[in-house]
Amino acid sequence: MATALNTDFLKTLGLEGINAGASTGSNSIQGGGAIIESWSPVDGALIGKVNGITRDDYEAVIAKSQEAFKEWRTWPAPKRGEVIRQIGEELRKYKEPLGKLVSYEMGKSLQEGYGEVQEMIDICDFAVGLSRQLYGLTMHSERPNHRMYEQWHPLGVVGIISAFNFPVAVWSWNSMLAWVCGNTCIWKPSEKTPLCGVACQNIINEVFKRNDVPEGVSCVVQGDWQVGEFMSTDKRVPLMSATGSTRMGKIVGAKVAERLGKSLLELGGNNAIIVTPDADLKMTIIGALFGAVGTCGQRCTSTRRLIVHEDIYDQVKENLASAYKQLVIGNPLDESNHVGPLIDKDAVKTYLGAIQACKDEGGNVLVEGKVLEGPGYESGCYVSPTIAEAKNSMAIVQHETFAPILYLLKYSDLDEAIAMQNDVPQGLSSAVMTNSLKTMEKFLSCAGSDCGIANVNIGTSGAEIGGAFGGEKETGGGRESGSDSWKAYMRRQTNTINYGDSLPLAQGIKFNL
Repeated sequence: MATALNTDFLKTLGLEGINAGASTGSNSIQGGGAIIESWSPVDGALIGKVNGITRDDYEAVIAKSQEAFKEWRTWPAPKRGEVIRQIGEELRKYKEPLGKLVSYEMGKSLQEGYGEVQEMIDICDFAVGLSRQLYGLTMHSERPNHRMYEQWHPLGVVGIISAFNFPVAVWSWNSMLAWVCGNTCIWKPSEKTPLCGVACQNIINEVFKRNDVPEGVSCVVQGDWQVGEFMSTDKRVPLMSATGSTRMGKIVGAKVAERLGKSLLELGGNNAIIVTPDADLKMTIIGALFGAVGTCGQRCTSTRRLIVHEDIYDQVKENLASAYKQLVIGNPLDESNHVGPLIDKDAVKTYLGAIQACKDEGGNVLVEGKVLEGPGYESGCYVSPTIAEAKNSMAIVQHETFAPILYLLKYSDLDEAIAMQNDVPQGLSSAVMTNSLKTMEKFLSCAGSDCGIANVNIGTSGAEIGGAFGGEKETGGGRESGSDSWKAYMRRQTNTINYGDSLPLAQGIKFNL
């Protein structure tokens, strides 16, 4: 590995000499598929390699996962919760090295890398409490001497496909809830961040071992889209949770629907902040800046559009352009830098193409983006954040570009602003900056934002573990993390008990027996 960075964290996480294509817990399977190389966008170094799996490898994994489910589902939920509590403790212990790996393999700032691991810790805490709250309802029966209630049971094997931009947190959102509900999990990490998947499995292996958790409760499989197709078309996987592009989600959703399986899809976002004339402009600039450039614009909740009232448009434009000049772009493991690299050179091409498309459609680029060169930028993945004046109807504005490009849009009244906010195919996150109670309530009403997340006086980026995360329209409609998202990982069963001495039949039907 040719790099000048201190990468001792790789050794701490057991990532030296990686060659496993799949892991079913304590055991690893030497994958027989194509080799996947992990290149860091930070310095262009080859971090490590893993073997992708073959169909035969996958069959071995699914068999192990199915077998483990038979026992794991019988463990009392609080006992499963205790295992997850211990996972949370292990993550606290490994927060620094795992956060550095996330930053190094994906390219997000070190603070964001640590923050992602903290999300994992938080969802563990949430799942522990949930282990004693998997509630069902009791209903009154219309028949005498009968009791009716509902309960929830685990589904079985849950398939998880995660994206590169949150290489560990989104897996934990799914797996911790799936496990506490009694399911087993097969996880395919992004082929752009495969080592994060190996590291997570290494961290939890010791916890599972000392608690005698059945081998196969947690399985990691490496590979490209074909591995995702193995799971999506497999009737033995009742639930597929997939995070990524809308294009990918449509494929997965269709494959799962063909076999009448369940899908939990977390797909693209095209998120906007509406800025009203009475908004606090300091808060507005902070929210828009972080939302647009955090993770180098590679969040599904990144702010793509800033919809500004015409009375304050010029002031917001000037303040934002000034704030962009203060951004420091560079090695994300250096905490003095605000913005790290894009994930790879293909993302850089997409970024440049979007800027050109904006110009071709008549957009006015206020802060010109470019690929950065020179010392510290040798990977070719560092770009400068861009601001462009545009129209909401422009094709490039309607499209989600995973890069730090912010479009400024002008409006004259609130109804127009809300219509612009909603007039995109995606429906993940949204926000309004206002000090008006009427504006706030209208934005949050059924006639306001059509997104799964609607915020007031904070940006579009980020979410708390306690709330259900997800969106509408081409964002997929799934919900992960908090609230009652756990129900997606379980099946509902209605039960009726007759504790009387007779069996009354519907509609008064009687048999002379």
